Amino acid sequence: MHFAALPATRATARPDAPCLTDEVLGTLTNEAFAARVATAAAVLAHHGLTPGGVVAVRLANRTDLVVVLFAAWRLGAAVTPVNPALAASEVEYQVGDSGAVVLVTHDGLTLDGVTTLAPEDLVAGDDEQGAEAVEPDLDDLALLVYTSGTTGRPKGVELTHANLDAMTAAMVEAMALDEHDHSLLILPLFHVNGIVVSVLSPLRAGGQATIAGRFDPRTFFTTLEQARPTYFSGVPAIYTMLANLPAEVEPDTSSLRFVACGAAPMPAALIGQVEERFGVVLVEGYGLSEGTCASTSNPLDGVRKPGTVGVALPGQTVAIMDPDGELLPQGERGEVVIQGPTVMRGYLNKPEETATTLKDGWLHTGDVGILDEDGYLRIVDRVKDMIIRGGENIYPQEIEQAMLAHPAVLEAAVIGRPHAVMGEEPVAFVSVKDGASLDEDELIAFLTERIAKFKLPTQVTVIDEVPKNPVGKIDKPRLRATVEPASI
Repeated sequence: MHFAALPATRATARPDAPCLTDEVLGTLTNEAFAARVATAAAVLAHHGLTPGGVVAVRLANRTDLVVVLFAAWRLGAAVTPVNPALAASEVEYQVGDSGAVVLVTHDGLTLDGVTTLAPEDLVAGDDEQGAEAVEPDLDDLALLVYTSGTTGRPKGVELTHANLDAMTAAMVEAMALDEHDHSLLILPLFHVNGIVVSVLSPLRAGGQATIAGRFDPRTFFTTLEQARPTYFSGVPAIYTMLANLPAEVEPDTSSLRFVACGAAPMPAALIGQVEERFGVVLVEGYGLSEGTCASTSNPLDGVRKPGTVGVALPGQTVAIMDPDGELLPQGERGEVVIQGPTVMRGYLNKPEETATTLKDGWLHTGDVGILDEDGYLRIVDRVKDMIIRGGENIYPQEIEQAMLAHPAVLEAAVIGRPHAVMGEEPVAFVSVKDGASLDEDELIAFLTERIAKFKLPTQVTVIDEVPKNPVGKIDKPRLRATVEPASI
């Protein structure tokens, strides 16, 4: 299907059915949402957005951001969502790199050569007749999602309408979504997970979405009990916070069919803890922006294997490749590679980076994984995070999982520290649960019973909170910047 036509299609089929809800606008019906999209499209067109153009949207999670998505697509244009927490210079880079002609933002930020609009401007235009709707080609650009930029400047991931069509079709099939489904969005809308899993997929299925504000574990379940969603998608950090709420917190989760987790591997023990405490089915998946969100998932109705991220989603092929480009058999460790209609068109204006990532017909993820005999994928680590200590390969995630088994450890991160003799050595950062204490020697003794001696961290630092990047992944580049080479 083509998302440019979805608001009008929904309004015609079920005009009074709920579409989107947020704290600012309340609940919009399908008819009201379609009208708002048409008006916003007219305003954007009046300010120079044309087919093939780009609009940047820099807003916190709210319905207006989704309106901008569909309004741009109605005009045959694309959208680049901007993290509202970025500094002005970072916003300037993304808007300039994307070629956006209009910026919709919450704070009046102005940039040279770019028209700035507030959300209120999208409903207060003088264009009463509106802008003529066009249906872009499926191969046209729909989204420009910028990577987190852990190395160098962020890159614009080019996602087409065909990518969105294939991704949401797979989501609807895998999660068995229909008009009765209702997602609760708690992840940021400047990222593909929030856009695809929590908004586009339920709307495509005929369902609805509630857009929550900033996630807060203390108020989350109140929001959930009021909205009564059938699912929500989170990241491991969110589930860690929820699982460690005081024992007296006993929410009503009876509306949920399932909950989903992505962005980073989730410890198997935490999955069991969440499922048992809250009476939910937790489905873990795996993907990246370059694959339009998700490439694998544990089956909703089938065998779920905690510790894995499931099997390939419909229409996609997931394989393991060695450094020479040869595919490896089941059980062998190598780089995860992906084929299918969800693979990005490329990186905007970066042909060399595109050629490196899209090579020989495969999307190279940079993740190390293993496929088991049933086709379930286990992510071992990032290729670039692997530590080589005296010629031995060490995967930080294995050490992190062992540390997380300690009853006092809340979160853990392991990075490599330069060493003049060994090349690198693992060092660890941990945060502890409320009311708990942790001694470094105690933790090392605990790990000695679980991992090989050469994998043991040479230093453990207890910190208040393990840092995260904007999409909820542990921010290892920030941690690396804090360590000095080992002294010998």
